[in-house]
Amino acid sequence: MFKAILIEQGPGGDAAAVRELDDARLPDGDVTVRVEYSTVNYKDALAITGKAPVVRHFPMVPGIDFAGTVESSTHPDIAAGEKVLLNGWGVGEMHWGGLAQRARVKGDWLIPLPPTMTARQAMAIGTAGYTAMLAVMALERHGVTPASGEILVTGAAGGVGSVAVALLAQRGYRVAAMTGRLEEAEFLTRLGAAEVLDRAMYARAPKPLAKERWAGAVDVVGSHTLANVCAASRYGGVVAACGLAGGMDFASTVAPFILRGVTLAGIDSVYRPRADRLHAWERLARELPVATLDLITTDIGLAEAIAVAPRILAGAVRGRVVVDTNR
Repeated sequence: MFKAILIEQGPGGDAAAVRELDDARLPDGDVTVRVEYSTVNYKDALAITGKAPVVRHFPMVPGIDFAGTVESSTHPDIAAGEKVLLNGWGVGEMHWGGLAQRARVKGDWLIPLPPTMTARQAMAIGTAGYTAMLAVMALERHGVTPASGEILVTGAAGGVGSVAVALLAQRGYRVAAMTGRLEEAEFLTRLGAAEVLDRAMYARAPKPLAKERWAGAVDVVGSHTLANVCAASRYGGVVAACGLAGGMDFASTVAPFILRGVTLAGIDSVYRPRADRLHAWERLARELPVATLDLITTDIGLAEAIAVAPRILAGAVRGRVVVDTNR
C-alpha cells in the first residue's frame, strides 16, 4: 500500500484527495520507483484544482516530476537501487505521476539523478528549473552572450523565472526581472537580478514595435507580455517562450521578426530528447548553487500540495514548492 493524491471525477467536478492505494493499482511500466520527493508545478496546480483540462484519464495521480530510488525493474539499462528522476512525458496527465509514494513508469522516461545532487535538490529544480535551463541553452545556441546586452525574465518570482534569473546572473548576464509582485524585489535581487520591473508595463496591448532594449528574454507569461517582449527586442534578439500563465493568445505582428530579425524560440520540456535532458541536468548540477536552491524552495508534505495548488495559480507562491511524499 502507498499514499497518493488521487484526482477523481464526480458530479460536482474533479476532486483531489490523499488516498491509500494498493500497489496493484499502479499503471503499466517496466520500472517501479519509491518516490522520495516530488513538486507542485503550474501544470500540477491546474490538474489538482481542475481549472484546466490537464488530466486526460481518471482517476489520476498528478505530479509531472519525481525523484527517488528504483524498487524493481525489467528495463535492461536500469537496476534496482539506482537513484532516478523524471520530468514530463505526460506523467500526471495521461499516466499516474509523482505526487505519491510510489510510481510505475517506462524506464525510457527516467534519467539518472546527478551524483552530486540529492532527490530533494532535484525536485527543488524540477520541471520548472529544467525548463529554465533549456531556455538558457536556447539563448546560448542562438548566440546570445553576456556581451550582447540585457536579458529580461518575466514571471520572475515564480518557479521557472526564479531559476532563470539565478542561472543567467551566475553566467554573467545583466538580468532584468519582471514580476507582478514588487514586494519580491529583494528576493529577486538576491538571486542576481540587476533591476526589477513591474509586469504592468507589458500588460497592455502591444504596438508592432517598441524601443529596442532586450538582447534576449525568457518568457513564462505569453499573451500581451510575450508580444511586448518581442516588440522591444533588439536587432537579432532571441526570446525563449516557455509558459502561458497570462494566456495562450499572442497578439503580435511579424514586424519584430522581419524588421529586426528577432527569433522566437519555443521551449518544450515534456517530450525533450534524452540527450538534451542529460545535458540540461548535468549543467544544473554544476551551475546552480545549493544556496540558491535553499533560497527559492519551500518544503511541504503530500497532503499540503492540494492546498498550495490554488495559491500557485494565483501567483502567490515564491519560487519552488518541494513535496516530501513521506511527510
